[in-house]
Amino acid sequence: MPYTVILISPEEKEHLDGCCAPRVRYEIKSEIFGCCIKLLTDEKALAETWQENFSPMSQAIRSHGRLYVFRDPSIAENTVRFDPYSKTVFLFNFSYYGWIKSIALGLCGDILEDEHGIFSIHGACVDVYGRGLALVGVSGAGKTTQTYGLLRDPHTRIISDDWFFGRVFGPEILAYGSERNFYIRQDLSAIWKEFGGLVAANEYDADGRAVADIRWVVGKGRLLPLTTLGTIVILHHDPSDPRILCRMEKDETLALFTQNGYFNPHLLVRDARKTAIRDRSLGELLDRTDCYLLNTTGTPKETQEQIRNIIGIKTE
Repeated sequence: MPYTVILISPEEKEHLDGCCAPRVRYEIKSEIFGCCIKLLTDEKALAETWQENFSPMSQAIRSHGRLYVFRDPSIAENTVRFDPYSKTVFLFNFSYYGWIKSIALGLCGDILEDEHGIFSIHGACVDVYGRGLALVGVSGAGKTTQTYGLLRDPHTRIISDDWFFGRVFGPEILAYGSERNFYIRQDLSAIWKEFGGLVAANEYDADGRAVADIRWVVGKGRLLPLTTLGTIVILHHDPSDPRILCRMEKDETLALFTQNGYFNPHLLVRDARKTAIRDRSLGELLDRTDCYLLNTTGTPKETQEQIRNIIGIKTE
């Protein structure tokens, strides 16, 4: 992982807060699945991107978690300090917005798994004919590419392209979205032409990404706040494995998740207590879903056909 989270004491948090508070120029409260997360920064571009990304929260609501983002030449690049007691994160010298927003989602997830029995999945989630499909895997596995490929089908609606929250209701798992607009790659249209022109070329950041409102392409009615999750597809790339698609049992799926850090590099705390919470939540998820392992050694379009066959939508 290009950054390491270091846990700090409440006393260290108070010290950093005292150093950062005088520099704050933008305070933005945002709603992430019922949590009020406050961004504090002096960077105008970051503040504007954040406001496009997340839904606003009333200023009258007290924050559940706080995210300080600043530059300091005396501190190493991509430094993260987290006080788990006050739910306060300090980020120093971060340039990539994708990590900033993922750490914010990780902060929200930390709160929800402790207090409300709600768990985080770092992956995409779509609804097809009223049934939810999740795509998970390590970074670069193709989750985003395949999600937008599915959206070309008119019966597919999107919950999230990167991170969603799950909650057990009786025999079902409900999956909830996390972001108002999505942080997309500029090269997305090179694979799926339908998504060209979402963002002007000069509006992408230095990493070739931008927050975009995909409603302009798919329509307002195809972004949903939640779905009932029924299927999980784990994407992996292994040329040495002759298998393309296989159905997985609960135990082997749970082992694959834990071996890969739950496919989530943005969890802020990793200790025995948190592992027990996550394993229990994951077990409940796998009891209620069908899980497949899909090897992405083919072209994106070949992988897309495999996913469409799983969920029963028309292949091209």
